[in-house]
Amino acid sequence: MKNLKMKSARAAKDLSQQQLADLCGVTRQTISAIENGEYNPTIRLCLSICRALDKTLDELFWEN
Repeated sequence: MKNLKMKSARAAKDLSQQQLADLCGVTRQTISAIENGEYNPTIRLCLSICRALDKTLDELFWEN
């Protein structure tokens, strides 16, 4: 399932996939794969993404 919440939060902070990847210490391809639902990140990476985007785990990764 695509992570549109993460993609939207990234866009709201005017960050490219590469910029978010740099902040989180991963590749741009990893960020792309997460947003496209092709990769299930570790909890550590989820937390790093949340910190970079000023969001909570629930806001970015909880499915309704």
